[in-house]
Amino acid sequence: MADNQDKVTPADDLSAVPGDAPARKGRRGGGREGGGGPGRSNEPRQREQSEWEEKIIQVRRVTKVVKGGKKLSFRAVVAVGNGKGQVGIGVGKAAEVISAIQKGVVDAKKSLVKVPLVGTTIPHQIYGKQGSSRIMLKPAAKGTGVIAGGAARSILELAGVGDVLSKSLGSRAPLNVARATVHGLANLRTFEEAARLRGISIKQMFA
Repeated sequence: MADNQDKVTPADDLSAVPGDAPARKGRRGGGREGGGGPGRSNEPRQREQSEWEEKIIQVRRVTKVVKGGKKLSFRAVVAVGNGKGQVGIGVGKAAEVISAIQKGVVDAKKSLVKVPLVGTTIPHQIYGKQGSSRIMLKPAAKGTGVIAGGAARSILELAGVGDVLSKSLGSRAPLNVARATVHGLANLRTFEEAARLRGISIKQMFA
């Protein structure tokens, strides 16, 4: 009799409580996560991805001399913009390329600048400067396109500028050229701002 009870008791335990309880919890949890969780969490991510666009300008392997040898890491220069007059540039450093790019995106979103646009071009000619890099930005007629290359082209496209003429006048290091372009775009002024600073109306400014 004792042997029969020992054999029956484990079977009763497996079929009754321990087996059913985890299965029910798993089903309930999976139903909640599968039904409402991912659907709700993906909507903000899709909106964010559709609004902001990222472009990798440069990825370099850099070394740092430390005690005991050299430490290898990666530096990523990333530009972020929404195509509606906002653009920024950031730099990220990490031991892996993906981590460096992610840090660059976060850094770029912290330094966004607003670009005043007149249709698809910029209001006036301007020079941007960063270090030994200088770049000239000049308005262009509709249909001209973005006449620029390298880092300057990426910044202008992300800012939403569709027609512009540019010329690099100095060092062509990608990071400095990108920062010079952002510097020039940040210093652009609209006609209303220029008229207000002069203390005249827009009609008098164009007269």
